[in-house]
Amino acid sequence: MADKLSLENLPDLLTVREVAEVLRVSALTIKRWGKRGKLPAIRINSRGDRRYKKEAVLWLLGITQKSNPADSPSSSSY
Repeated sequence: MADKLSLENLPDLLTVREVAEVLRVSALTIKRWGKRGKLPAIRINSRGDRRYKKEAVLWLLGITQKSNPADSPSSSSY
């Protein structure tokens, strides 16, 4: 990767390598956490590549809390 990832410009879905870089752990650790349910992965394409939601990574860092839509008075429905 040419550019370092920063918390301000994270994409909505991150690869195993990107998550490992942000959390400063190995890619294997990220995969293990996914299998244990600590960091759930989204499987894409026929190969089953893993992607991780930005919100889940930030929550793991303790930066944001998982929000309940009922708790937010200004939540909008999609």
